[in-house]
Amino acid sequence: MGPSASGASQRTLGFIGGTGPEGRGLALRFAKAGERVLIGSRSASRAEEAAAGLLKTLPGVDVGGAINEDVARQADIAIVTVPYEAHRSTLESLAEHLAGKIVVDVVAPLSFDKGIASAVSVDEGSAAMQAQATLGRSRVVGAFQSISAQDLLVPDRPVDSDVVVCADDAEAKKIIMGLAEQIDGVRAVDGGGLQNARYVESFTALLLNINRIYRAHSTIKIGGV
Repeated sequence: MGPSASGASQRTLGFIGGTGPEGRGLALRFAKAGERVLIGSRSASRAEEAAAGLLKTLPGVDVGGAINEDVARQADIAIVTVPYEAHRSTLESLAEHLAGKIVVDVVAPLSFDKGIASAVSVDEGSAAMQAQATLGRSRVVGAFQSISAQDLLVPDRPVDSDVVVCADDAEAKKIIMGLAEQIDGVRAVDGGGLQNARYVESFTALLLNINRIYRAHSTIKIGGV
Protein backbone atom coordinates (compact mmCIF):
# COMPACT_ATOMS: atom_id res chain seq x y z
CA MET A 1 0.00 0.00 0.00
CA GLY A 2 1.76 3.15 -1.17
CA PRO A 3 2.07 6.42 0.75
CA SER A 4 -0.05 9.38 -0.18
CA ALA A 5 -0.44 12.95 0.93
CA SER A 6 -3.80 12.19 2.51
CA GLY A 7 -5.64 9.33 4.12
CA ALA A 8 -3.82 8.19 7.25
CA SER A 9 -5.40 4.73 6.96
CA GLN A 10 -3.56 4.25 3.66
CA ARG A 11 -0.06 4.30 5.08
CA THR A 12 2.13 3.31 7.99
CA LEU A 13 4.89 5.54 9.33
CA GLY A 14 7.75 3.47 10.70
CA PHE A 15 10.34 5.03 13.02
CA ILE A 16 13.73 3.35 12.74
CA GLY A 17 15.40 3.80 16.11
CA GLY A 18 12.34 5.66 17.31
CA THR A 19 12.65 5.29 21.09
CA GLY A 20 14.69 8.48 21.64
CA PRO A 21 13.11 11.90 22.27
CA GLU A 22 13.03 13.00 18.59
CA GLY A 23 11.54 9.74 17.37
CA ARG A 24 8.95 9.61 20.12
CA GLY A 25 8.09 13.27 19.64
CA LEU A 26 7.49 12.96 15.91
CA ALA A 27 5.63 9.68 16.39
CA LEU A 28 3.40 11.34 18.98
CA ARG A 29 2.54 14.25 16.68
CA PHE A 30 1.81 12.08 13.65
CA ALA A 31 -0.26 9.63 15.70
CA LYS A 32 -2.23 12.60 17.03
CA ALA A 33 -2.83 13.64 13.40
CA GLY A 34 -4.37 10.23 12.69
CA GLU A 35 -1.44 8.40 11.14
CA ARG A 36 -0.67 4.75 11.88
CA VAL A 37 2.70 4.71 13.64
CA LEU A 38 5.20 1.96 14.41
CA ILE A 39 8.15 2.66 16.71
CA GLY A 40 11.27 0.60 16.05
CA SER A 41 14.25 -0.37 18.16
CA ARG A 42 16.92 -3.07 18.26
CA SER A 43 14.99 -4.27 21.33
CA ALA A 44 11.34 -5.28 20.95
CA SER A 45 10.68 -4.56 24.63
CA ARG A 46 12.05 -1.00 24.36
CA ALA A 47 9.94 -0.37 21.26
CA GLU A 48 6.82 -1.69 22.95
CA GLU A 49 7.55 0.40 26.06
CA ALA A 50 7.89 3.55 23.94
CA ALA A 51 4.62 2.78 22.15
CA ALA A 52 2.86 2.21 25.48
CA GLY A 53 4.13 5.59 26.69
CA LEU A 54 2.60 7.34 23.69
CA LEU A 55 -0.67 5.51 24.22
CA LYS A 56 -0.69 6.67 27.82
CA THR A 57 -0.28 10.27 26.62
CA LEU A 58 -2.80 9.95 23.79
CA PRO A 59 -5.17 7.04 24.45
CA GLY A 60 -6.71 5.50 21.35
CA VAL A 61 -4.10 6.51 18.78
CA ASP A 62 -2.76 3.87 16.36
CA VAL A 63 0.72 3.17 17.74
CA GLY A 64 2.71 -0.05 17.99
CA GLY A 65 6.28 -1.12 18.68
CA ALA A 66 8.56 -3.74 17.12
CA ILE A 67 12.17 -4.41 16.20
CA ASN A 68 13.63 -2.18 13.48
CA GLU A 69 13.57 -4.94 10.87
CA ASP A 70 9.83 -5.52 11.28
CA VAL A 71 9.13 -1.79 11.28
CA ALA A 72 11.14 -1.29 8.08
CA ARG A 73 9.28 -4.17 6.44
CA GLN A 74 5.82 -2.84 7.36
CA ALA A 75 6.40 0.89 6.84
CA ASP A 76 5.20 2.78 3.80
CA ILE A 77 7.30 5.74 4.90
CA ALA A 78 10.34 5.11 7.11
CA ILE A 79 11.65 7.86 9.39
CA VAL A 80 15.24 7.40 10.58
CA THR A 81 15.99 8.74 14.06
CA VAL A 82 18.94 6.59 15.12
CA PRO A 83 22.08 8.08 16.70
CA TYR A 84 24.57 9.02 13.98
CA GLU A 85 27.05 6.41 15.23
CA ALA A 86 24.56 3.70 14.22
CA HIS A 87 23.31 5.41 11.07
CA ARG A 88 25.21 3.63 8.29
CA SER A 89 25.16 0.16 9.84
CA THR A 90 21.44 0.33 10.62
CA LEU A 91 20.53 1.42 7.10
CA GLU A 92 22.79 -1.22 5.53
CA SER A 93 21.01 -3.91 7.52
CA LEU A 94 17.57 -2.66 6.44
CA ALA A 95 18.26 -1.75 2.81
CA GLU A 96 16.24 -4.62 1.32
CA HIS A 97 13.17 -3.78 3.42
CA LEU A 98 13.40 -0.07 2.54
CA ALA A 99 13.82 -0.51 -1.22
CA GLY A 100 11.29 1.53 -3.20
CA LYS A 101 10.09 3.43 -0.11
CA ILE A 102 10.36 7.03 1.03
CA VAL A 103 12.97 7.25 3.78
CA VAL A 104 13.04 10.46 5.83
CA ASP A 105 16.43 11.08 7.44
CA VAL A 106 16.16 13.15 10.62
CA VAL A 107 19.74 12.53 11.77
CA ALA A 108 22.08 15.47 12.42
CA PRO A 109 25.69 14.25 12.84
CA LEU A 110 26.94 16.04 15.94
CA SER A 111 29.62 15.74 18.60
CA PHE A 112 29.67 17.33 22.05
CA ASP A 113 32.56 18.71 24.09
CA LYS A 114 31.68 20.03 27.53
CA GLY A 115 28.09 20.45 26.38
CA ILE A 116 28.96 22.44 23.25
CA ALA A 117 27.66 20.92 20.01
CA SER A 118 29.70 20.73 16.80
CA ALA A 119 28.78 19.39 13.37
CA VAL A 120 30.57 16.19 12.35
CA SER A 121 32.03 15.92 8.85
CA VAL A 122 30.42 13.16 6.76
CA ASP A 123 32.28 11.74 3.75
CA GLU A 124 29.12 11.78 1.61
CA GLY A 125 28.39 15.39 2.61
CA SER A 126 25.56 14.79 5.08
CA ALA A 127 23.67 12.07 6.89
CA ALA A 128 20.91 12.34 4.29
CA MET A 129 23.40 11.92 1.45
CA GLN A 130 24.94 8.96 3.28
CA ALA A 131 21.47 7.45 3.53
CA GLN A 132 20.89 7.86 -0.20
CA ALA A 133 24.28 6.32 -0.99
CA THR A 134 23.47 3.39 1.30
CA LEU A 135 19.86 2.99 0.18
CA GLY A 136 20.26 3.21 -3.57
CA ARG A 137 16.73 1.95 -4.23
CA SER A 138 14.99 4.23 -1.71
CA ARG A 139 13.71 7.79 -2.08
CA VAL A 140 15.57 9.69 0.63
CA VAL A 141 14.31 12.98 2.07
CA GLY A 142 16.10 15.12 4.65
CA ALA A 143 13.74 16.80 7.14
CA PHE A 144 12.92 17.53 10.81
CA GLN A 145 16.58 17.76 11.93
CA SER A 146 16.14 21.11 13.68
CA ILE A 147 12.74 20.71 15.30
CA SER A 148 12.73 20.57 19.12
CA ALA A 149 12.02 17.14 20.59
CA GLN A 150 10.94 18.80 23.85
CA ASP A 151 8.27 20.78 22.02
CA LEU A 152 7.12 17.77 20.04
CA LEU A 153 6.59 15.73 23.21
CA VAL A 154 3.97 18.19 24.53
CA PRO A 155 1.03 17.25 22.30
CA ASP A 156 -1.15 20.29 23.00
CA ARG A 157 1.62 22.83 22.35
CA PRO A 158 1.86 24.23 18.78
CA VAL A 159 5.37 23.91 17.35
CA ASP A 160 6.24 27.38 16.05
CA SER A 161 8.82 26.24 13.53
CA ASP A 162 9.63 25.87 9.86
CA VAL A 163 10.75 22.44 8.67
CA VAL A 164 13.15 22.56 5.73
CA VAL A 165 12.59 19.56 3.44
CA CYS A 166 15.34 18.54 1.00
CA ALA A 167 15.07 15.81 -1.64
CA ASP A 168 15.96 15.01 -5.22
CA ASP A 169 12.63 13.22 -5.72
CA ALA A 170 9.96 15.91 -6.20
CA GLU A 171 7.02 13.63 -5.35
CA ALA A 172 8.65 12.33 -2.17
CA LYS A 173 9.44 15.90 -1.12
CA LYS A 174 5.83 16.97 -1.65
CA ILE A 175 4.54 14.06 0.44
CA ILE A 176 6.86 14.84 3.34
CA MET A 177 6.10 18.56 3.20
CA GLY A 178 2.43 17.63 3.57
CA LEU A 179 3.27 15.29 6.42
CA ALA A 180 5.25 17.99 8.24
CA GLU A 181 2.32 20.39 8.14
CA GLN A 182 0.14 17.91 10.02
CA ILE A 183 2.08 19.09 13.10
CA ASP A 184 0.24 22.06 14.59
CA GLY A 185 2.24 25.26 13.99
CA VAL A 186 4.73 23.81 11.52
CA ARG A 187 5.30 25.26 8.04
CA ALA A 188 7.18 23.16 5.50
CA VAL A 189 9.77 24.95 3.36
CA ASP A 190 11.16 23.50 0.14
CA GLY A 191 14.91 23.30 0.71
CA GLY A 192 15.80 22.14 -2.80
CA GLY A 193 17.87 19.06 -3.57
CA LEU A 194 19.16 16.51 -1.09
CA GLN A 195 22.63 18.07 -1.19
CA ASN A 196 21.21 21.02 0.78
CA ALA A 197 20.37 18.82 3.77
CA ARG A 198 23.96 19.31 4.95
CA TYR A 199 23.24 22.94 5.81
CA VAL A 200 20.21 22.08 7.94
CA GLU A 201 22.10 19.29 9.70
CA SER A 202 25.02 21.60 10.52
CA PHE A 203 22.73 24.45 11.59
CA THR A 204 21.24 22.12 14.21
CA ALA A 205 24.50 22.41 16.16
CA LEU A 206 24.07 26.20 16.32
CA LEU A 207 20.48 25.85 17.53
CA LEU A 208 21.57 23.49 20.31
CA ASN A 209 24.27 25.91 21.42
CA ILE A 210 21.76 28.77 21.43
CA ASN A 211 19.43 26.60 23.49
CA ARG A 212 22.24 25.98 25.97
CA ILE A 213 22.95 29.71 26.33
CA TYR A 214 19.33 30.78 26.68
CA ARG A 215 17.94 27.59 28.22
CA ALA A 216 15.35 27.63 25.45
CA HIS A 217 14.00 25.55 22.55
CA SER A 218 15.07 27.61 19.52
CA THR A 219 13.75 26.79 16.06
CA ILE A 220 14.18 27.77 12.43
CA LYS A 221 11.85 30.46 11.02
CA ILE A 222 12.56 31.65 7.48
CA GLY A 223 11.26 35.09 6.52
CA GLY A 224 10.40 36.39 3.09
CA VAL A 225 8.94 33.19 1.63
